[in-house]
Amino acid sequence: MSFEIPASVRPLRDAVYAFMTERVEPAEEALHAGDIDLLRTLQREAKAEGLWALGHPKEIGGGGLPFLDYVYVNEVQGRSEFGQVALGTFTLQDSLMLHKYAADSQRARFLAPLVQADIYPSFAMTEPGLSSSDPTQLTTTAELVDGEWVIRGRKWFTTLADRAAYTTVMCRTEPDASPYLSFSMILVPTDTPGYTIIRDTPVLGLDGGHMEVVYDDVRVPEENLLGPRGHGFVIAQERLGPGRIFHCMRWLGQAQRAFDLMCRRLHERTAFGGPLADKQLLQQHVFDSYTEIQAARLLTLHAAHEIDAGGQARVEIGAIKVAGARMLHNVIDRAIQVYGAEGLTGDTPLDRMYRHARAGRIYDGPDEVHISRTAQRILKVYEKGDVYTFQRAY
Repeated sequence: MSFEIPASVRPLRDAVYAFMTERVEPAEEALHAGDIDLLRTLQREAKAEGLWALGHPKEIGGGGLPFLDYVYVNEVQGRSEFGQVALGTFTLQDSLMLHKYAADSQRARFLAPLVQADIYPSFAMTEPGLSSSDPTQLTTTAELVDGEWVIRGRKWFTTLADRAAYTTVMCRTEPDASPYLSFSMILVPTDTPGYTIIRDTPVLGLDGGHMEVVYDDVRVPEENLLGPRGHGFVIAQERLGPGRIFHCMRWLGQAQRAFDLMCRRLHERTAFGGPLADKQLLQQHVFDSYTEIQAARLLTLHAAHEIDAGGQARVEIGAIKVAGARMLHNVIDRAIQVYGAEGLTGDTPLDRMYRHARAGRIYDGPDEVHISRTAQRILKVYEKGDVYTFQRAY
């Protein structure tokens, strides 16, 4: 197996890279300020240039890019936090979930506009006061009464709920079932009575968008159930597994951007009689960042090949989720160190990148959970007298 960028995907990757560096990155300041018209302009341009929703299946209006090809494209798209929105891929996980499980009426209502970014989705799983790494503790309930689901509870970190058309809510519907068959997914339009946004949860001084929502006797039709009753955990894992590797792909783009900024800065700035690039301690930053980025890139590609071959890649995804988040934090941290005081300001993208990177070690499962479960899966192989091979995707 080769890790070279396939010749067939290189022109598309180059086009996405140009779109990101020439249009999205220069627009970040205005986009942070909430310039919706500019965002819509970027989205129209992406659609016109064949760069829209590249990872979505063709049958739902996407670009139909094969999974492995999407790895290479998603990396450069990840250079900016606005890349997903500008290029229409931020709905991928929710679109795939609806495509597989939604009833026909819900597909008609939500799926097509979702792919075209005419509406936003949101996803509600975690709850305040509970350890989300153990979702069996979730307390939000849904009871079927006269053909309607009646939902009661509280969720937080429901990203974009303030602008979303609907929220996919994980709630307890089978109180007498085993813990992992007790929960279901239900689609809740955000204009439903009883759906109340309490606050935008502040996160590391960033702009937010992570809503805390109360469900006070929220009633939706029975057909809003997503997939079979009691299969919420299965659907959640199907959503979160690929989502973790998508994060890792984009983290590579963020890390590469920070690395580029750092190396250019080393040539631009002088101190103590010469350029910073000549200082051995700063050369160490270059070496360490290069090796960590490349190691994470190969781990990510390995996990992607495992998924593409039909595997679940649980060990590979667990490993890269932890290693990728650490790598991203380390690379950005070194870039800030090279920039000095300027790296702590909003004059470079590094301050926001750094704060986003820290959150990566928590969302979609904290490091500690992934480390423990990955080690357990490897050790089970040896418990059975076998040897874990690192070459399964080759």
